[in-house]
Amino acid sequence: MKILVLGAGAWGTALAMSASQNPQLRHEVTLWARDAVQAAAMRAARLNARYLPGLPLPASLRVVDGPAQGLAALAQGQDLVVIGTPMAGLRGVLQELAGFDQAVAWLCKGFEPADQGRHGLLAHEIQAQVAPGLRAGVLSGPSFAQEVARGQPTALVAASRHAAVRERLVQAFHSPTLRVYDNEDIVGVEVGGAVKNVLAIATGLCDGLNLGLNARAALITRGLAEMTRLGLALGARPETFMGLSGLGDLVLTATGDLSRNRKVGLLLAQGQTLEQAVASLGHVAEGVYCARTVVQRAQSLGVEMPISQGVVALLDGRMRPEQAVAALMGRDPTQET
Repeated sequence: MKILVLGAGAWGTALAMSASQNPQLRHEVTLWARDAVQAAAMRAARLNARYLPGLPLPASLRVVDGPAQGLAALAQGQDLVVIGTPMAGLRGVLQELAGFDQAVAWLCKGFEPADQGRHGLLAHEIQAQVAPGLRAGVLSGPSFAQEVARGQPTALVAASRHAAVRERLVQAFHSPTLRVYDNEDIVGVEVGGAVKNVLAIATGLCDGLNLGLNARAALITRGLAEMTRLGLALGARPETFMGLSGLGDLVLTATGDLSRNRKVGLLLAQGQTLEQAVASLGHVAEGVYCARTVVQRAQSLGVEMPISQGVVALLDGRMRPEQAVAALMGRDPTQET
């Protein structure tokens, strides 16, 4: 299979490496970097030194670069195009690929920022606006790029309304170290991938304040309830949130030491400003950029999300960490379900 991965960040590079280095699959994989300097350095050193230091690229992986306006031509002849850009770049890439007649999938997790009175959109909603003819889906689930690049065991979910897209993703990435499950519920998979980043900031805050393991368990469990409420309001299936892209991704991102969103919460608890915390990461923490949009979308649907609202108040500087915790603990009693 011929696979084109657009975006040479940590996750795009890791998946390109995974597909390239399995001799049983024998895929032809091309990795596109927007930055020509970065691409040249990767070709010379056979390494993505910025995002995956110490992990050499497979010899068969081809690294290219060029303007985004040339992506349609680059995609010609490919069996699958995987978009590994941040959420903010998805709309433009989809516009470039609008005429592509093979399978397309994105990796980004989150909501697009609200604009001009419109609610922020999930990735499949953006695609429906700008490239409705694409056969498209998402590859998501609990996964740190470094572990996938090392070949450590990982399980992901391929979600799409198109069976052919799901099958193509399974064929492309399923291997002895990477299991890919099929799921029709693209709404649920995308909501899980978006909201877990916001909840991971809250959990990092909880751990940074040394509130204890009881508090962490309560926060993750009630966060899962928030995620599920929003997903159901958007048309998702409830069982999706008990799977890899719901509970699985939430647990990993909220507790894993490699989680950038969790790290933001830890740093805020230590007294750093949001600007200091984000600058220290060196990578994108999607929860910072989509938290406000998650809450706005929930409010438009009449969905209560108190943990997410607390995160937004914290990020906006309207609450200190201790105040955000006090606000959550001071809420009126209610039923669990």
